[in-house]
Amino acid sequence: MDKATFGLDPYHILLTGCGLAIIAGYWLPRYFRGREPAASGLLILGGLAVFGLLPGVPDALNPIDNPRVWELASEFAVIIALFGTGIRIDKIRGHNLWNTTIRMLTIAMPLCILSVVVLGLGIGLSIAGSVLLAAVLAPTDPVLAADVQVGPPLEGGEHPVRFALTTEAGLNDGLAFPFVYLAIFIVAATGGVGEWIGEWLGFYVVYKIAVGVIAGCAAGWVLGRVLFTLPGDNPLANAGTGVIALAGVLVTYGLTELIEGYGFIAAFFMGLVLRRKEAEHEYHGRLHSFSSALEHSVTAVLLVLLGGAIPALLGYLDWQHALLGVALIFIIRPISGMLALWGDPMSLRQRGVVAFYGVRGIGSIYYLAYAGGQLNLVDEGALWATVTFTILLSTIVHGFSAGSVVWAATHEGERPSEPT
Repeated sequence: MDKATFGLDPYHILLTGCGLAIIAGYWLPRYFRGREPAASGLLILGGLAVFGLLPGVPDALNPIDNPRVWELASEFAVIIALFGTGIRIDKIRGHNLWNTTIRMLTIAMPLCILSVVVLGLGIGLSIAGSVLLAAVLAPTDPVLAADVQVGPPLEGGEHPVRFALTTEAGLNDGLAFPFVYLAIFIVAATGGVGEWIGEWLGFYVVYKIAVGVIAGCAAGWVLGRVLFTLPGDNPLANAGTGVIALAGVLVTYGLTELIEGYGFIAAFFMGLVLRRKEAEHEYHGRLHSFSSALEHSVTAVLLVLLGGAIPALLGYLDWQHALLGVALIFIIRPISGMLALWGDPMSLRQRGVVAFYGVRGIGSIYYLAYAGGQLNLVDEGALWATVTFTILLSTIVHGFSAGSVVWAATHEGERPSEPT
């Protein structure tokens, strides 16, 4: 045999380091907090600590050179997360139940996009780069927002604050896609705006969103029949496996994309509609547990690897790009959210929580990797550095504070002490 005994295979080093970083990310916070920790920020830092100093590893993980790998991995994580987000929601009808969500999507999200575009232009990004950065950072993350979302099926915990943050995260991942295509149009266009704006509005905004909603609702209804009704004397739901539902999500996403709809929107609405079928059946709880474990596993690996790629991206990050990320987290999102929620019946504290806790994460990775695979971006290095820094900042700031702050907002006026 030519292979050396005890040789240091880079692949096995990668597996070992990734596993150690994930264990540390979930284990170490237990020394400081009794509740389930928000480990996302620690996973990124763990990846940086484990892989950052190993020669060649950061360059091998660099998303600028390998956008397709990052696109596919993050796409899978977001698909499962969006379906799981839909499954979590027990109630979808009620007086003004969706009012806060609609305000955040139609007012706060466009304000965030516009503000980031202006700041991007101000720090020297191209118009296409600025629009793309704004679109990439627009969606809040359904994967990393567990501390602010509603509880699992049939367990309640659907306070208006949690409902708003959950449904916003479920919908804005798909709704950010038109702005990604807007950036692509700006780069690819050879004529004036008038030559392509109609196509963008008609096809990439109206048609693709509508198809995503319709396909998701139809798929949720069909899967509900398959799981709970057919065959009547021995439905699949009684077997309790979540693999069938996962297969249904993949079919739905794939078919929706094939007919040119937004698969992310379809995945969320599929989960939302499926949850209405036999709403009190215990299968929904088992399905949520299955999808949650899957999405968190994939996400943990992605975050560790993102941390490992940071040294390769640091050279593209200057103080101006870092300041843009800080401004988004601490100024742009909170102010846009508060303006959107002006007059909302929630208390000032609750409105502040909804406005502030817009976690950035895996969705941003997907959108930028997708655009990087479609275009030769002049600002690609700066974009990846800015997005990675913003994700790290968001996971640390939001992740470590969300549990106690959201608990206080959703138990406003109550005297019981916060669970440890």
